[in-house]
Amino acid sequence: MMGILVLLVYLLAGVFITRCLLPRLSPVIRVYLGLALGMFLLMWLPALLAFLRPFDGLTQTLSLLPLAGLATAAYLGRSRQTARAFDETDKIALRLLAMVALPLTVIGAYLLHTHILRPEGGALYTGQATYGDFPLHLSIITSLPGKTLPVDYSILPGVRLGYPFLVNSLSTTFLILGLPLRWAVIVPSLLLMALVFAGMLLLALRVCKRPGAAVLATLLVFLNGGLGFLYAADMVGVPLGSAGSNQLQQGVWLDRLRTILQGWYQTPANHAEFTQYNLRWSNIIADMLLPQRTFLAGWAVLLPCLYLLLDMMKEEEWDTRQLILLGVMAGGLPLIHTHSFLALGMMSAGFVAHALIRKRAFMPWLIYGGIAVVLALPQLIGFTFTQSAGEGFLRFQFNWVNNPGGRGLNDAYLFFYIKNIGLPFLLLIFALFEKNAWHRRLFAGAFVIFVIAEFILFQPNVYDNNKLFYVWWLICAMPVADFSFTLFDKLKGLRARPVIAMLAVFVMFVTGILAIAREMASDYMHFSAADARLADFIRDETPPGSRFITGTQHTNPVSSLAGREIVCGPDLWLYYHGFDTRARQEDLARFYQNPAAFADIPQKYGADYILLGPHERGYQPNQDALEERYERVYEDGDILLYKVPEG
Repeated sequence: MMGILVLLVYLLAGVFITRCLLPRLSPVIRVYLGLALGMFLLMWLPALLAFLRPFDGLTQTLSLLPLAGLATAAYLGRSRQTARAFDETDKIALRLLAMVALPLTVIGAYLLHTHILRPEGGALYTGQATYGDFPLHLSIITSLPGKTLPVDYSILPGVRLGYPFLVNSLSTTFLILGLPLRWAVIVPSLLLMALVFAGMLLLALRVCKRPGAAVLATLLVFLNGGLGFLYAADMVGVPLGSAGSNQLQQGVWLDRLRTILQGWYQTPANHAEFTQYNLRWSNIIADMLLPQRTFLAGWAVLLPCLYLLLDMMKEEEWDTRQLILLGVMAGGLPLIHTHSFLALGMMSAGFVAHALIRKRAFMPWLIYGGIAVVLALPQLIGFTFTQSAGEGFLRFQFNWVNNPGGRGLNDAYLFFYIKNIGLPFLLLIFALFEKNAWHRRLFAGAFVIFVIAEFILFQPNVYDNNKLFYVWWLICAMPVADFSFTLFDKLKGLRARPVIAMLAVFVMFVTGILAIAREMASDYMHFSAADARLADFIRDETPPGSRFITGTQHTNPVSSLAGREIVCGPDLWLYYHGFDTRARQEDLARFYQNPAAFADIPQKYGADYILLGPHERGYQPNQDALEERYERVYEDGDILLYKVPEG
């Protein structure tokens, strides 16, 4: 209950601040921006205090003091303009929010329910998208209570956590304030999803020519997927594949649909066989907002920033209070989602260049950019740059994932984007030729992202550049939607116009809908009932600062559920964060196989306990030697836990 009360205080404070600073904006927009600001502050204020004292309940309570200070400052510096009243545009916005953003949020709520530690028979279940990455986020959430920032990776002690952690510390706040772990994740995630869906629609309403185009732009972003469905329909009466090889075309007719809905990454939006189909335009709901928690939080802050910016750009009305709020939220992005900060910076550079060419005002950009840079630099220097200095970051590679290892293109250049993004990409190309000054201004910012992301990789995982491309597409989808309605108007008088429209809608959205449907159908055990019991024992019976020798599996109840440090986590995450774990992995294997000969390993890594479970048995351990040297403190079937003697 306390967690919900604190949340409400932050949300109300955010709405109050925006009411004070931005009365010229409509009530619906002020409330939306205020809710986004409230979540932004709830991520940041407790974390800032945690640099001074432990991240605990007192810190959460103390964070209300700077929140009150910010609200007071906003009131004292409030605009004297009369607040804009609720009008017809607000009615339209509310109707469209109910028709578009609300249903998308309901879909998000269902996916969160099925994917986030869903209990069944004592075990905890998940879906396809969250099976791989979610345990990493859990390990951060559960390890932060009681610690002072900055912290080390709980899955790689001795190495500072440079990964953007604020969305996870947000869940830690709810965990500390009494919510169970499952709900400490679901509650903020659902709110952030609602803000993302609403934010995109409201931004599109501000940018697009008409409400219908705003709806289309929103759906183009969230039901994205491309033309991959055509592979599943190709020669549908002939079996062309088998498991692991052309699997999307395995079987005939309804077999193809069953493969999509039941296979492991067999959707035509994001397909596991990259060399076969090269389908890489993952659906944003299924593969980004749901599993990529930093992406979710990043967009929940990025979209308000874009609204504040594009609102002023469209009318050339540069409100100082709005610029300051924009600069603060943009400057807070690096530890929420570095890619969103990077994309916003690239886009802003394009907008500035366009402004200079057109001899428009430069000072507003200096105010906004100066605030953002000043606030972002400590985060970048203290966290981002230290982690991204390793091998594999910042390297040249043309055409993103279509040119693996720089060895040559898999698909012809334009065809790669046509089949992955689909009909909207062709409409984008056509829209580029239109003489629309506002659209060209948007393209000036968006295509800076596209060009840079096409030539430079920013992390070891090539695929992660999609987090930049999706921001490019977010902006481009709005001119594309406008152009689509222009074309539709040109077809007026044709009797086939409704049929053309329905066919276009089907081609645009069927792949994305299939990807979401697959997530709704997916169901996997994440942690067994025995894992959950082990985590309960560790959480209740071992000191919070204790460290464990375990296997390097990603579904590790010690780090993810109990929040304890382990000597080494999986390369599934750590390799792509730029770390070489080979030495630790070799030490773990030596120790399990010969505990007597390598008895110094627990002391070397400061381990207090040794886990011997199903995953650790893959090392072919010498269990008798472990029994001789260490006290067994827990046993549950084939799961054993040993205590390392002190000293």
